Amino acid sequence: MVTKKMILNETSYFGSGARQMIAEEVKKRGFKKAFVVTDKDLVLCGVAELVLTVLDAADIPFAVYDDVKQNPTISNVQTGLKAFAESGADFIVAVGGGSPIDTAKAIGIIANNPEHADVKSLEGETRTHRRSVPLIALPTTAGTASEVTINYVITDPEQVKKMVCIDPNDIPILAIVDAELMVSMPEGLTAATGMDALTHAIEGYITKNAWEMSDFLELKAIQLIARHLKNAVKQPLNLEARSGMALGQYIAGMAFSNVGLGIVHSMAHPLGAFYDTPHGVANALLLPYVMAFNKPAVGEKYRDIARAFGVTGIDDMSSEDAKNAAIQSVKRLSMDIGIPQALREINVNKDDFDRLALAAFNDVCTSGNPREVTPDDILGLYQEAF
Repeated sequence: MVTKKMILNETSYFGSGARQMIAEEVKKRGFKKAFVVTDKDLVLCGVAELVLTVLDAADIPFAVYDDVKQNPTISNVQTGLKAFAESGADFIVAVGGGSPIDTAKAIGIIANNPEHADVKSLEGETRTHRRSVPLIALPTTAGTASEVTINYVITDPEQVKKMVCIDPNDIPILAIVDAELMVSMPEGLTAATGMDALTHAIEGYITKNAWEMSDFLELKAIQLIARHLKNAVKQPLNLEARSGMALGQYIAGMAFSNVGLGIVHSMAHPLGAFYDTPHGVANALLLPYVMAFNKPAVGEKYRDIARAFGVTGIDDMSSEDAKNAAIQSVKRLSMDIGIPQALREINVNKDDFDRLALAAFNDVCTSGNPREVTPDDILGLYQEAF
């Protein structure tokens, strides 16, 4: 029997207002000063303030680093690392979507493993020697699940590539999943990050390394996302929908972090590096095309996905019809929440397809795809999606 492994964070809190638990946890752990990593939009719209207020009320001093951009770069990390060193903080609080949390992970890892100060050497499966600076993550989007994963992604502008970094030492010690931090997300961001979470769940369910425990988690995540995403997009103040999405994306993250992903992510990463395409939009657009490509390699798993979407009569369908029902369920949800359906709609240049295909083929996620793939296969998928 092949040995399986699940790596999870130490503690997580869920529910509206859960951010109040920061004060108790910080004092219990004996931390002295926080280095808060967020972005300028979250500061401007007052979401970061919801967390800073808790720190203030508990007399926990903090310094704020908000120079994080969408698809954070090496320079984002290095500037943040310098600010962390100057702050005198002994723990990090990340407030945001995947970009601030991923940046915080890189800062925390390098601070305790300075031999990786170039950032580039963190790409791939890195075996750092020391745990990150203690990191508390509060997601403000329901998508990346970075608060519970061992992954983070940093862009290398010189090489025009997204570096996927995989390291158990980066996982936050504490995740606080508070739907009240998500209600100000605009419709487009809610849709994109939600489809990112769905992509995690579906790719994690069909990846080569999937097993019983990850399957259980991913199917529950698909069910929650299918039930709540449209309402979260159309009714932004609906806390039931926001909480359902927050939980669904977290559960998906628990599993995919341990079993890997596939070529939806491989193909999405170069789009972010080349065009600064939002990661969730890239994933959502590509997902139905890749699901169709993978049909010969998934057995009956698409039937399970369709069932999680609530497709009626799924048990009586042929295998082919069940697979198509799953793909159509994903595509219908994507269209209902306004996701672009073709690469030409997001200004992708088809002259770049050869470079994009090669970058995607060499991406760390490619090896997990259930169907073997060549650069020409990926090129064909980009052309089909155009």
